[in-house]
Amino acid sequence: MSTGSLTTTDLDDTSTSAGAELEDRDAPRAEDGAMSEGLEPEVSSFTSTVQGRRVPARGPNGRFVGTATQPEPTDDLPADRYLERELSWLQFNERVLQLAMDPAVPLLERTRFLAIFANNLDEYFMVRVAGLKRRIATGLAVRTAAGLEPRELIERIARLAHELMHQHASVFQHDVRPSLEEEGITIVRWDDLDDDDREPLHFFFADRVFPVLTPLAVDPAHPFPYISGLSLNLAVLLQNPKTGSEHFARVKVPPSLPRFILVEEDIDSEIERKRFVPLEDVIASHLDQLFPGMLVQEHFSFRVTRNEDLEVEEDDAENLLTALEKELTRRRFGPPIRLEVEDEIDPKVLDMLARELQISDREIYRLPTPLDLRGLFTVADIDRSDLEFAKFFPRTHPDFAPTESAKAIDLLTAVRNKDVLVQHPYHSFSTSVQAFIEQAAGDPKVLAIKQTLYRTSGDSPIIDALIDAAEAGKQVLAVVEIKARFDEVNNISWARKLEEAGVHVVYGVVGLKTHAKLCLVVRQEAEGLVRYCHIGTGNYNPKTARVYEDFGLFTTDPQVGEDLSRLFNLLSGFAPRSRFKRLLVAPRSVRSGLIDLVEQEIEIHEDRDESAPPGHIVIKVNSMVDEAVIDSLYRASIAGVKVDVWVRGICALRPGVEGLSENIRVRSVLGRFLEHSRVFWFDHGGDPQVYIGSADMMHRNLDRRVEALVRITEPSHILEFADLLDLAFADTTSRWDLGSDGRWVRHHLSESGEPLDDVQEKLIERHDKRRRKARRR
Repeated sequence: MSTGSLTTTDLDDTSTSAGAELEDRDAPRAEDGAMSEGLEPEVSSFTSTVQGRRVPARGPNGRFVGTATQPEPTDDLPADRYLERELSWLQFNERVLQLAMDPAVPLLERTRFLAIFANNLDEYFMVRVAGLKRRIATGLAVRTAAGLEPRELIERIARLAHELMHQHASVFQHDVRPSLEEEGITIVRWDDLDDDDREPLHFFFADRVFPVLTPLAVDPAHPFPYISGLSLNLAVLLQNPKTGSEHFARVKVPPSLPRFILVEEDIDSEIERKRFVPLEDVIASHLDQLFPGMLVQEHFSFRVTRNEDLEVEEDDAENLLTALEKELTRRRFGPPIRLEVEDEIDPKVLDMLARELQISDREIYRLPTPLDLRGLFTVADIDRSDLEFAKFFPRTHPDFAPTESAKAIDLLTAVRNKDVLVQHPYHSFSTSVQAFIEQAAGDPKVLAIKQTLYRTSGDSPIIDALIDAAEAGKQVLAVVEIKARFDEVNNISWARKLEEAGVHVVYGVVGLKTHAKLCLVVRQEAEGLVRYCHIGTGNYNPKTARVYEDFGLFTTDPQVGEDLSRLFNLLSGFAPRSRFKRLLVAPRSVRSGLIDLVEQEIEIHEDRDESAPPGHIVIKVNSMVDEAVIDSLYRASIAGVKVDVWVRGICALRPGVEGLSENIRVRSVLGRFLEHSRVFWFDHGGDPQVYIGSADMMHRNLDRRVEALVRITEPSHILEFADLLDLAFADTTSRWDLGSDGRWVRHHLSESGEPLDDVQEKLIERHDKRRRKARRR
């Protein structure tokens, strides 16, 4: 991105209000068409088609009547213009693995990346692979946008997953594990322990493990047991010493206990030494106590992954909460989709497991033990500052920082004085978003608080603040998305707790997940009611805010307040004709609004003076998949507009193709923080149009979720985004670049072998400098 020309003059703020400025600009707004109205159409059919993709709608009875269709073929764009999204996700996890392989990354962080890789892949199989298999089984699967037949895609996924899982195991066994041992952190097997080491583990087994074990035999009187998803198990071969007959039994490794057991700590040596033993080894060494009178011949570890995606037909559910609770109990019994076994497993045992679980050879993954390396999170959490990233503590935003007095700053007053843009985790969540909601809950002049909740922590202070507000007599509305994947149980619990405290709890619009990150505070002031707004790119979760990079805008702008009031009314009641001024709202106007902005960028570029710089679009998202958005970026590139895409995970856009996308660059940044924010930048002839919000460029976000993007209007904030995007796309920045062949290439060293700049470390430095500068004022 070339923002060198973006001076203060270019971003000159006029004396007009934000609302008046919007009336004059050409960016999409409600008055430009029905797509920017409420979430529900007036008729029972699809109401709009955008670049060959239908926008979903509901009929008069509220039923969700449509889903996204495949993009229609075009004469001017090649058929092979998309990369395969499912394979792109596996490439993202490969980038995580490359961080675990990098000797320049601190050792415990490399260990953590190995655990993250394993956890990511589990979720991928439980959701993405399971969903694809279900569509194939029901005959609903179609050729992908990238041109692959469903069964061909399954084959490619299996091949790549096998390669990655073996590489993952190899990195642990031959690189990270030996390096940990050199630092006094060893993961040992039972056979490596002497009698003195084993003695405390005997007591541990008797006291903590044995009481919770349930050995399950398999014979004519005992059918093959149900194997729960992601559980680690021991397959045990037994022999009756009297009859000589062989028997099979299964022992589940308790998930309630640590995956790796700390054997001892040696604090007298120069290096603090820690030794861990896998829990299944402790159990295996005591199998004779589980099967007295039987001879234990062999034992092997194995693990099953099941389909754990949820299917709830909301329209047929009288009570969504109850329906989801029932579906959660069924989740445990989803069909198996992956079997992990140790590579030395007996062929007879493997045949029986595959037969009983109805697993094909392609779905069997032979790996060296120990299996389930998610347990490495325990090892990575060891307190060894010399083996970790340098300690980082989020800073309070300068506009929210207390003065020299010890009294905490009044955040509502600060927001009343000026818009505030925070970036987590560089800016503290607890002293910004959390404090904002807590102060609003305790302010007697605050009349109402309205809040969306998608994912939050188990001991959320946000929930506590909303309860306090309701108990104080304020009107409190919580739009709780109880269908947030893998957080359903937590969200159901919080929904019930909020309801019991008198909070008005709603679950959004039927057929749509509410993914927008919004908070609206209504306060009685001398001049009347004032609406305080927070619109973010990340969840209201204090824990993830420490490691997820996200933006949040605080404002009292009347138009934003009016937009949020209308959107909350739409979510809690019936407001199908709602119109928005500074927001783009999915599923009605995010896709169409962004495509309109792309088209405007093309027009401005083509009409510009030859001496003027070319048009420029920059998009930062987690995923870039939507074909209509991608095609609009292709058209921009063909017209000569520069397009930069900063994507963390999946990308179906193919950059660098002559005649199609030679003006498009795609890069990815991974590091100590998870890049999570969504930013959309359009140069707009020197008058940048910048949006932030919750929506990724995926079908589910644009068609099946309530998402919100807000336009940034404060010049200093736009300059802040310009600096960020310039840094991310500088040649001196460490990153992965996506090639036209669909391969990601890492660039982290200069030609002389020196490390390139780390975006996140640079941002830590920048925010510290800004904080020190603000203190000197």
